Amino acid sequence: MENIREGLLLGCGNPLLDISSTVDAEFLAKYDMQPNNAILAEEKHKPLYKELVEKFDANFTAGGSVQNSLRVAQWVLQKPNVAVFFGCVGRDKYSKILEDEARSDGVNVRYQFNENEPTGTCGVLITGHHRSLCANLAAANCFTIDHINLPENRKHLDNAEYFYISGFFLTVSPPSIQAVAKHALSRNNLFMMNLSAPFLSQFFKEPLMDAMPYVDILFGNEVEATTFASEQNFGTTDLKEIALKMCALPKQNEKRARVVVITQGSDAVLLAENNKITEIPVEKLQEDKIIDTNGAGDAFVGGFLAQLIQKKPLDTCVRCGIWAARQIIQRSGCTFEGVPDFEE
Repeated sequence: MENIREGLLLGCGNPLLDISSTVDAEFLAKYDMQPNNAILAEEKHKPLYKELVEKFDANFTAGGSVQNSLRVAQWVLQKPNVAVFFGCVGRDKYSKILEDEARSDGVNVRYQFNENEPTGTCGVLITGHHRSLCANLAAANCFTIDHINLPENRKHLDNAEYFYISGFFLTVSPPSIQAVAKHALSRNNLFMMNLSAPFLSQFFKEPLMDAMPYVDILFGNEVEATTFASEQNFGTTDLKEIALKMCALPKQNEKRARVVVITQGSDAVLLAENNKITEIPVEKLQEDKIIDTNGAGDAFVGGFLAQLIQKKPLDTCVRCGIWAARQIIQRSGCTFEGVPDFEE
């Protein structure tokens, strides 16, 4: 751990305040939402957030996929400011809550502030063990490449060796993704992305496939991977074949082969590298111990990154990801406490 320095890991994403509530199937149907899915809010979803607060006893927690992953990585590492986060927020009480929570978890947040839009929120609708996300990006949608180019932020870019961006950021600032990706390539640093949600592979194909040649490690779950394969005409629904085909997509940095990591809930994680698939088992958690699955995917990436930046083997990274996700699904939202006890 002594070789882990501040600013080693840099993430870009959408900082959102999670508004979490347990709701019923009727509420999901009212807003035309599906269990275990993630969507962007449309006009019809705007009343949802107020309703969650007023009728369903909502909880507020720091959220946004990348910010969550970095918070978990920091928890695992137990050393502050290893991770730096870029994203856009409004100047309001919600951004203050977000910044305070993220900083208290050890993340060095470098927000861009938008004067005209409120801080983004994400409705987390919990039905049983399932969670459905509805993100109102608001200020998060206003991130611009100008923020990355500020001298005080360029130094963080120059200082980092590992870069992680969610697929959700494809809807916000493809130029920023390209800038970070090309910067990582120029220094032979690791650039990582997440498929994040099925709709991104369907409706944001061009910026996704523009980014793909730079991706050294790609994350996704089974639904996201299957959707990606369908949209790219892979001609198979076999997840192992899909993972290998993803690895084989054109790649800029030929010094290292692409790695693909596909999670499948309580089924084995698929780790694809060098034309080989490794299945890493997931110990199933008893149903009565699962509080909600919100943040499980983010936590998996956080655990993975915490080991990766320590240069641990990829199977160790995956096992820490599984361990982290297991901790998070036993709590409400992407939250944690105590000293982590992951054992390699």
